[in-house]
Amino acid sequence: MRSYLQDEYHLSKEQLDQFELYYRLLIEKNKVMNLTAITEEQEVFIKHFYDSLTISRVIDLTDTQKLLDVGTGAGFPGIPLKIAFPHLKLTLLDSLLKRIYFLQEVGDSLGFKDVDYIHGRAEDIALLSAHRENYDLVTSRAVAKLNILAEYCFPFVRIGGDFVAMKGAEVEQEVLSAKQSLYILGRASKEVHPLTLPEQMGQRNLVVMKKNQATPKKYPRKAGIMKKSPL
Repeated sequence: MRSYLQDEYHLSKEQLDQFELYYRLLIEKNKVMNLTAITEEQEVFIKHFYDSLTISRVIDLTDTQKLLDVGTGAGFPGIPLKIAFPHLKLTLLDSLLKRIYFLQEVGDSLGFKDVDYIHGRAEDIALLSAHRENYDLVTSRAVAKLNILAEYCFPFVRIGGDFVAMKGAEVEQEVLSAKQSLYILGRASKEVHPLTLPEQMGQRNLVVMKKNQATPKKYPRKAGIMKKSPL
């Protein structure tokens, strides 16, 4: 399991040890709360850890400072990216407090610095001046459709920054349906990068969207409105 990370991303022994500790913490906590349906070690390392690090193929993370992971859940992709690129100033945002407590436990165990753990809903936190248009890179593996996900995430991205949505194999229709929302939320340009996970563990697409103008102040709307009337 370590070899895929080491060969592709040239991690140190200390970083690989951090991934193994993260795995153990994840599996132990998963016994008492629902964090992941994937628990077999090789699958976790490829479908969660390796998959998270693929963002470094499409974004120059050595030149990225502030990263926000929206709807981070069990910490993907934020925590794997922080392990591999420890200089990142990481913010993990999730609406479930129990998950935030788990993420804090992981961060403490891994010796992280410059990590903020925020309990809240994206549509509320995005209205706060400390977070609005404040991040170089925003990521999300959330299952929402791209036109809705963009409204959650783009308000956090600074002008000139990027939003990367991690999607499965079928993404063409989502990207087409999101064309108007990307224009409204930041005159955003987009690129879709397909990739294949090792050991035939699936196809993925990284949708990279660059924000070129400020997001209008009326966005994001409340979650119910977004879902009822998506952009």
